[in-house]
Amino acid sequence: MDKAQALREEVLQAQQKGDIASLYILEQRAHEVFDEETLHGFYANILDLALEKLTDTLEAHRVMDMNEVQDFATLRALYEYAIEHYSAGATSDASALFEVLSGLSNDAKFSSALKLHWIASKENLSLDDFLDRIADVDATQAAGTFYISAFTKEAQRLLDDSQSKGE
Repeated sequence: MDKAQALREEVLQAQQKGDIASLYILEQRAHEVFDEETLHGFYANILDLALEKLTDTLEAHRVMDMNEVQDFATLRALYEYAIEHYSAGATSDASALFEVLSGLSNDAKFSSALKLHWIASKENLSLDDFLDRIADVDATQAAGTFYISAFTKEAQRLLDDSQSKGE
C-alpha cells in the first residue's frame, strides 16, 4: 500500500469516528502526500465534522470545553472557517461566526478574544486592518494560541466605541 492510500485510510477512520483532533494530527502528512484537490476535500471534511459538532452543541445547550480535545479541535476548525470568510471579505458572515464562537466556549480568554473579532468584523474592519491595528500578532505567536489572542491598545478603543453604541 502506498503512502497516499495508507493516509486516506487513516483519514477515513478518523472521519468515521468524528475525530477532528486526529485529522489535525494527520494534517502535516496530508500536506506532504495529497494533491491540492484531495487536500481541499480533507479540510472540507474537517469543516463538515465541526459544523455537525456545532449543531449538536447548540442543540444540547452546552458550551465547549477547551480542555476536551474534540471540543478544542472543533473550535479551531470553526475559527479557521470564520477567518476564511473574513479573509475573503465576507465580513458579515465572519461576524456572525465570531459572534457564535464567542459564546460557544467555557474559556473566558477565547470568548473575550472572539468578541473583539466579532466587533471588528461587524464594523467592516478588513482582516488586514484588524491584523495591523487591533491584533498583536507577535504576542499571539508567543502565546501559542490557534486564534488571535493578544491585542493592541487600539482594541480597547474598539471595545469602548462598541459599548458606547450600545452593542
